[in-house]
Amino acid sequence: MIKITLPDGTIKDFKKGCTPIDVAKNISEGFARNVISAQFNKTTVETTTPLTEDGTLILYTFNDAEGKKAFWHSSAHVLAQAIQHMYPGVKLTIGPAIDNGFYYDIDFGENIVSEKDFPAIEKKFLELARGKHEFKMREVSKADALAKYKEEGNQYKVELIENLTDGEITFCDHSDFTDLCRGGHIPNTGIIKAIKVTSAAGAYWRGDEKNNQLTRIYGVSFPKQKMLTEYLELLEEAKQRDHRKLGKELELFAFSSKVGQGLPLWLPKGAALRERLENFLKKAQKKAGYDMVITPHIGQKELYVTSGHYAKYGEDSFQPINTPKEGEEFLLKPMNCPHHCEIYNNKPYSYKDLPKRFAEFGTVYRYEQSGELHGLTRVRGFTQDDAHIFCTPDQLDEEFKSVIDLVLYVFKSLSFDNFTAQVSLRDKDNKEKYIGSDENWEKAENAIINATKEKGLDYVIEYGEAAFYGPKLDFMVKDALGRSWQLGTIQVDYNLPERFELSYKGSDNQLHRPVMIHRAPFGSMERFIAVLLEHTGGKFPLWLTPEQVIILPISEKYQKYAEKVLHLLENSEIRALIDDRSEKTGRKIRDAELNKIPFMIIVGEQEENDGTVSVRKQGEGDIGTLSNDEFISFIKKEINSTLEQF
Repeated sequence: MIKITLPDGTIKDFKKGCTPIDVAKNISEGFARNVISAQFNKTTVETTTPLTEDGTLILYTFNDAEGKKAFWHSSAHVLAQAIQHMYPGVKLTIGPAIDNGFYYDIDFGENIVSEKDFPAIEKKFLELARGKHEFKMREVSKADALAKYKEEGNQYKVELIENLTDGEITFCDHSDFTDLCRGGHIPNTGIIKAIKVTSAAGAYWRGDEKNNQLTRIYGVSFPKQKMLTEYLELLEEAKQRDHRKLGKELELFAFSSKVGQGLPLWLPKGAALRERLENFLKKAQKKAGYDMVITPHIGQKELYVTSGHYAKYGEDSFQPINTPKEGEEFLLKPMNCPHHCEIYNNKPYSYKDLPKRFAEFGTVYRYEQSGELHGLTRVRGFTQDDAHIFCTPDQLDEEFKSVIDLVLYVFKSLSFDNFTAQVSLRDKDNKEKYIGSDENWEKAENAIINATKEKGLDYVIEYGEAAFYGPKLDFMVKDALGRSWQLGTIQVDYNLPERFELSYKGSDNQLHRPVMIHRAPFGSMERFIAVLLEHTGGKFPLWLTPEQVIILPISEKYQKYAEKVLHLLENSEIRALIDDRSEKTGRKIRDAELNKIPFMIIVGEQEENDGTVSVRKQGEGDIGTLSNDEFISFIKKEINSTLEQF
């Protein structure tokens, strides 16, 4: 007998050689029917894998992230099988699960696949899936694996296998299809009831532009047709909320091929929006004791060598800038923290002077590959709402919790109510990616976990997601469509203070090393605004929106009264404009609705005579007639109701 530990801590005895599905049936026949994947002792296994030793077993359904991963990975196999049937001679490469579905990279040779071919691929996919073919894993020798793919002329699989050794090569078989695979499948193809091929795109083999270009076929699949229908409806909603579409319609930002890929241009309305966000955070930071600083966009290469950024970001940075002076090199800064370390080093500090909190809206640069660029969410130049706190070890806990309060204030004021705190720690098995001693890492990781617990946050731990210099507390925010985004981040760092030889004089009159906290509630202004656009659908909170009120005179005769109302609103710091086009009032109202302006006030003869305005709310219609003073009080109350106090 072997002992199987379940996630709730229950330990049960089973016969040696039992399978995960046997364990599931022991729990409940109904539950077993929904189990599609499993993990045993932290290793992904098939539901039919014999269990021969004591261990911890987790069973997954489609509702679990790991269950979806197995479902979509298995679907990638069926997609590849369908394409092989339809296009004999194609060369398969890799086909992983991704966040929303899966893809398979394929060398189609002379064949060209486009959107018109998708329905036929889907039909063949479902035809094959209905066969309820089991996924079966088998170990293969390196020699046999190479022989198979050399015979097929598939140089891509050969290259993958050449980097493997005997004992770690496995094939997955189902029906008449075989693929090189590490495992993690659903029991059989019949579980897949719905498929949508979503797009096709070019992709270089192994992401290298020097290699052959392949065709990447994207898809998504579900165990029920209804789930696919709901997903496609959500996808359509996401298209309408796409920040690139809304940014253009609302005239917030633009891109220019002459300026360069991934370098956004902020238009007047977008610049004003950014300024309001910056001022909102600056006001809160001032109350929290931060000092604003400004640093250059470039720095000497040696600065980033010292910090470790050159070694870690060198390949993803722009090439060094050479000056007329021989051997002198500068870099566009990839991070603000080295500059802030040098600001701290500008003068000596005593323990009585700490903490020091330096904040900056600093623009940084990374050379992202052109294929990875995406609107504002992935750019080459972006502005971080960066701050670095230098404190004593005794102050660390309180400072960290204060930063958590600031992040939560930002989220609440912008209606990001659904989020998870993610404690991002070092990869236990691959520490070469990180700088600093084990002792410093342990202190930093414990500080984050303890502060997160004390603040009562729901959190998950993710290994391997830390920054190279320290662990992080990342805030994973779900938007209105249920998509998850990483926005705010807080990091504890014992390493950069060592590398920059930072110090303060303690109460014992000796020099000590400060602890450094990195924090950015927005993360990057560009990414944050993109997520905010899609979360709100362009209907920003009233305190933030570019135009709060639009005045609609029903004819030219009431233009002067409209200007008088505009003047009153502007004097009360309410953002307003007049639509003085010679259009009918109905058309002006429709346009204001499309432009997502929160309030419309209509003025005509009656309003001018009475000193009033007729008020409409975007998406809701008429809300009545108010005097100018009443309307101003009403708007201010509405603004205050959407802006939390820090």
